[in-house]
This record gives sequence, C-alpha cells and structure tokens, in this order.
Amino acid sequence: MWARARAADRAREVARALAADRAHDVDEAVETAADVLDAAGQVVLLGHVNPDADSLGSALALGLALHRRGVQVVVSYGAAEPDELPSETLRALDVAGLLHRPSDVPVEPEVLVCCDTADRRRLGILADRVDAAETTILVDHHASNPGFGDVQVLDPRAEATVLLVHRILDRMDVEIDPDIGACLYAGLATDTVGFRVGGPGPHRLAAELVEAGVEVEPLMRALVDSHPFAWLDALGAILRAAELDPARGLVHASVPHDVVARFRPEEVESVVDHVRSAVEAEVAAVFKEVAPGRWTVSLRSRGAVDVSAVAVALGGGGHPKAAGFSHAGTRDEVLAVVRSALPR
Repeated sequence: MWARARAADRAREVARALAADRAHDVDEAVETAADVLDAAGQVVLLGHVNPDADSLGSALALGLALHRRGVQVVVSYGAAEPDELPSETLRALDVAGLLHRPSDVPVEPEVLVCCDTADRRRLGILADRVDAAETTILVDHHASNPGFGDVQVLDPRAEATVLLVHRILDRMDVEIDPDIGACLYAGLATDTVGFRVGGPGPHRLAAELVEAGVEVEPLMRALVDSHPFAWLDALGAILRAAELDPARGLVHASVPHDVVARFRPEEVESVVDHVRSAVEAEVAAVFKEVAPGRWTVSLRSRGAVDVSAVAVALGGGGHPKAAGFSHAGTRDEVLAVVRSALPR
C-alpha cells in the first residue's frame, strides 16, 4: 500500500511538472507572438474554412487592435473558392472593414496569423501562405492540432481561441473596447456552448468584456437566436428525418444540398445543437451537403467518446466533445464511414 501511495504521489508530481512546462511554453509563445505583432507593418489574419465565431472573432479582435496602431491589416478565412464569404452575422463583427475575400489575400505576407486552425489544411486554398509568409503565428486550442508555423500559441486547455488572443492583446497593452470585446465575446460564448462547458476562465473574461461595454443580448441574438420563418419548416423536416442508432449510441441527421443553398450558415450550423439533445445517444452527427456529393460532418459527444479522434481518423479535427471533417460520396456512404470509425 505504501509503495502504491508513493507511486501515486510521484505520478501527481510528474503531472504537475508537465502542466507547469506546458504553461511556461504557452507563456513564452504569447510573449513572442506579441513582440512579432508589435514590430509588424503588415499582418494577414486567417480563420479556418467555414469560419465560426471563435475563428473569425479571434482574427478580427487582433486585426482591429493592429489596425488602430496603423498596421496594414487583412482579415480573411480558409475557403474552397476564392470569393466565398462568411455568414452575415460574423461579417457584422467587422466594424473597420478589415475582412477580405480569400482572393484578396497577399501571396507573401510579412506576418501571417492562423486563428483557431486545427491543421493547415483547414486554410483551404490559402494553406500555401503558411510557408510563404516571413513569419507565421499559430493561435489555437484544438487538442488534435499537430502544430505548425514559426510561433505556436497552442493550448488545448483553453476553452476557446479568443482566450489566447486576449492574452496576446494583454501582452501588447491593448485596451479592450466594446468593438474588440464583441469579437472576443462572440467566440467565447459560442465555443463554450453558452458557458456550459469549461472552467472559471471564460466566465472571468466574460465579466471583463461586459465591463468593457459589450452589449451581450443583441450580440448573441444576432449570432444564435435569429432565423427566418421559413427555416422553421426546413428544420422540422430535417429533425423528422433524424435517425437513432442505439447499437452505436449515435443520433444523426442530414441537411441536403438544396437546404444548405437556401439558408445561411447560421441556420445550417445550428442543426447539431438540436440533434445533440437526444438523451438516448452518446454521439450526434449532422451531415451537411455543401456541394453535390460533398459533405461536411459535425460531430458532438456527451463525453464518453472522443469525437476528435474519430474526426482525425477521417481527415478532420477538433475537440473531444466537438469535432468535424469533410468527405465525398453519398449520404449513406459518409454515414457508413462514421459508423465504422465510432467505437462500439
């Protein structure tokens, strides 16, 4: 018993030491990133393909702070096509007109910042900018991220990438005002599922942002609570066709291409939050046909299944409880791929 107790104590000591090393590494990366950005004359900030509020909010918060210092700033996002645009609610965060189409992104940036990008492939047609830039900074919190770039502010313990961006802004002595705060709050609230997951850090930052003047209700109403009336009928049809697979603890639904084409990303991405509520399932999957025969898949877990491992195995990435990937084929073929990757 004494030997087991000593072994347990030693394991805890090792775990604490490793955690301290990781924290030190992140602190150093934050400091280095702030120094690089302080000295930059031109900065390109990119979010991932189909950018969400954490990805684009991170890029816009940093971009706005740099823009106000006189830095030449371009904010964009990974895409499959050069003229894609993110959702209109996310575009509303761009109060300074920093957001550009992928086709407008400089080929050889002085400084490139990749925000919330779990893998360079998530930059789509802009992935080549990683090696073309003089300096590339990664700011991300995905556990599946293998790491890339010259400066890696990579911390899977962070509940959202905006938390790491806030640390960089703090190191740069940037005052958080309502505009920068709104970008940070948007990513914070959405990536924590309305503050339902994570520790005390997101709540502390949320309080700071509210004190800085962020108006939470109109911001979140526009992000997650405003849909056209026609969406209710489409959502009803999607949910009526949802299926439960008790043998695998899986509930799944599909959004066909004609529905994806008719509605905004805000509507399409909200489907998984309805499907995941089925208490009989451990894992929820939503298949979205973004082009004929081309699907993006959102995966959610209650905690017993690491869906990031499933997504990585299928060419994607994410977090243990929220991940995704893209795949070509019919809906039944993509469903079969997910079923085969899930643990029984």
